[in-house]
Amino acid sequence: MYSETLRLVAHLPQRRPAATLPGRLEQLFRHLAVGDVLGTDLEDEIWHLWMQHPHRAASRALDRAADDIAGQRFDLAETRLHHLLRACPDFPEAWNKSATLYYLMERDEESVQAIHRTLELEPRHFGALSALGEICMGRGDRDAALMAFSAALRIHPHLESARVSVEHLLDFGTGSVH
Repeated sequence: MYSETLRLVAHLPQRRPAATLPGRLEQLFRHLAVGDVLGTDLEDEIWHLWMQHPHRAASRALDRAADDIAGQRFDLAETRLHHLLRACPDFPEAWNKSATLYYLMERDEESVQAIHRTLELEPRHFGALSALGEICMGRGDRDAALMAFSAALRIHPHLESARVSVEHLLDFGTGSVH
């Protein structure tokens, strides 16, 4: 799944977001890409929209799972997300929260699978791309990490954590020490 996900990242610009995502996201991403407004304000609005689902019960379940993750109640979060994704398999942010959960549980292969599904549904998901970059760095795959973080920065040029990671990886690749 790892190499398939890297191939998916290489072709993200040709992919369209799932039709179930709010149309408002398109405008927000256009503004984010050109830096019209403060990136953090746009990012907050994007995350808010990603957390929403047409069925309020699904949004509430995702909120509860996110709270469980934050509270380190991983078993409960995993159960909630499993049920949510069975009911709403096209909910990108539910997949992303699953990826986060698996990453925190050090289950990287499952995290990559969930990232893959997130990116299939929402190819602009800079959070999923950054998470993939972290996993790639953990595997010692510098080139893949650069690709993932660079893809995140093309979508969200203000994403400081990805920018710092790219700079670190480039410095590491040239042998520079800070």
